[in-house]
Amino acid sequence: MMNNYASLKTQTFGIPSSYQLVPLRYQDIFEIMNWRNAQLSILRQQSILTKDMQERYYQTVILPSFTAKEPEQLLFSYLLEGKCIGYGGIVHIDWQSKRGEVSFLLNPERTAHPQQYQKDFSSFLQLIKTITFHHLKFHRLFTETFDIRPEHIAILEEQGFAFEGRMKEHIWLEKKYIDSLIHGLLSNE
Repeated sequence: MMNNYASLKTQTFGIPSSYQLVPLRYQDIFEIMNWRNAQLSILRQQSILTKDMQERYYQTVILPSFTAKEPEQLLFSYLLEGKCIGYGGIVHIDWQSKRGEVSFLLNPERTAHPQQYQKDFSSFLQLIKTITFHHLKFHRLFTETFDIRPEHIAILEEQGFAFEGRMKEHIWLEKKYIDSLIHGLLSNE
């Protein structure tokens, strides 16, 4: 059974035989947990997630977001030909200002191949822009990216996200401070 977001009239975005975003499926949460644990160096996540933590998060945060009129986040399973290859969505939503932050994580086996990552991430951004600007009628999307990810940043910029600023030494990672870069995109750009 697939849950639906009350805040969206349409629930499936993309083409069934290609890339799709669907409301986050319970069947994907433990695989996503493994992907998050394998990629701590690019996430704001501080520690390894356990199955109990992931289950509790799904029950207390994700499930209530399906029925909320204005949830704090909209998370999706990212599918390719029906198989989950990643997840992401819009987080830290401000419904009054009509803005949100892009969240995205891909199966690390796919991130290991730069051309594959470029294709997967670009397609995800196209879908998330459609949801944000056409379905939700939001005004702005933004991202925060650690500056150790030049390929990720290049894809954001290719997809129209403009560099807006650098938060110097914003994150403590791997025994040193790392800058975070902010990119943004307005609905009329």
